[in-house]
Amino acid sequence: MHYKLIFFFILFVSIHTNSIFSQDCESIVDICKKYLDGNNKKAKFVSDGQIYTAFLDREKAEFKTTFFGGTIYRIATSAGKEDMYVIFSVRDELGNVLFTNKNYKNSPYWDFKVPSTIPVIIETELDMDKKVTGCAVMLIGFKKNN
Repeated sequence: MHYKLIFFFILFVSIHTNSIFSQDCESIVDICKKYLDGNNKKAKFVSDGQIYTAFLDREKAEFKTTFFGGTIYRIATSAGKEDMYVIFSVRDELGNVLFTNKNYKNSPYWDFKVPSTIPVIIETELDMDKKVTGCAVMLIGFKKNN
């Protein structure tokens, strides 16, 4: 009987903990969506349809994608209400760093144009000086043609 109580307690805690993390990540997705929308219609970016999410605890997450030549992209990241929690780096398949926001005070988003189609790996991590653990969200958008 005692084991059943322990089992149900663990199950209850697991379900509610997962729900809390899920809600936290959902609110962070909304922050990233605002970065894609921009402050005016000219800056609007269309999401690639993916929500790249990772719960980080002193580790890094990697996401693979392909950027198509001639397209203007925006990478938007967040890990909470403060903008500068997430460090992201874009690497080619050989591991060469093509861009990192670490050189730009962890800017929460960055726009760039790719000259030719290239498969990339985007690595995200939390800035350990600001936040050690939490949900990190990244959205990738492309410039909407008017």
